[in-house]
Amino acid sequence: MTRSKKLTQFEYKKRLIKTWNEVAPRYHKRWAKNNVGPFKSSSELVKLANVRPGHTVLDLACGTGAITKRIAARVGISGKVVGIDSSISAIKIAKKETKNKTNLDFVLSDAEFIKFNKKFDVVTCQYALFFFPNAQKVLKNIKQYLKKNGILALTLHGNKDTVPYFSSILDVITKFIPDYALQGTPNLDRFGTKDQLKKIISRAGFTDIKIQEYVFTYRPGTFSDYWQNYLKYLSKPLKEKVKALSIIQKQKMKNQIKQNTLPYTKGGGQIIFPWKVLILTAKSS
Repeated sequence: MTRSKKLTQFEYKKRLIKTWNEVAPRYHKRWAKNNVGPFKSSSELVKLANVRPGHTVLDLACGTGAITKRIAARVGISGKVVGIDSSISAIKIAKKETKNKTNLDFVLSDAEFIKFNKKFDVVTCQYALFFFPNAQKVLKNIKQYLKKNGILALTLHGNKDTVPYFSSILDVITKFIPDYALQGTPNLDRFGTKDQLKKIISRAGFTDIKIQEYVFTYRPGTFSDYWQNYLKYLSKPLKEKVKALSIIQKQKMKNQIKQNTLPYTKGGGQIIFPWKVLILTAKSS
């Protein structure tokens, strides 16, 4: 099999934006809107970030606004929240969800190149740091827009072995489709342990680093529900790769994935996945 060309950072970003513009409505409906699975962490992130009335807050990679709207409610009319994302589709949904909020603005921007003429009390970022190809550059950029002793608050998935919702499928599907994730695509769990996360945050110059671990649960239904919904919510390029497999390959892949889910399958065939989440807070010096 021919090895795929490695994506440049520009190509990766372009693909990522295109993907999120496609999947944002489905992502919002399935996850963010109802605070299910990993989004049970949303209230914890806002609490640990110590967001208070009157604060100015930057919500980086705000997506469809799951955290942004909570922060806007917390800072009140005397505060201000700015949500930033590179997906216009996600921002449109976020604006619709928060249309009556007067203390909230949304900006379409790349996190590496944001520029402001003011500093923030708090910067939040939920489930996005791992997407940035140059995470260190993003963190250093964030730091210059935080007030002295301002708070950075991040939420990330645990490493893949602690999030079987992902690993049950990905450990198998990448054997059948080696270029399922193109070269140059960052691993979603690359900051999935306390040590990995603390290391990159410390390198960016943040201090007073604290990391809390949580284990939430997610119930995707039966295996059939889990598998069908995974396929349903894939982006078009990934759907095409799965579609290109032979009937025999697809069945073998599906059987192996089902085997991976058996340790989490309870009475009635219902799957209950544990989902580890890391929430970090740190201060700018």
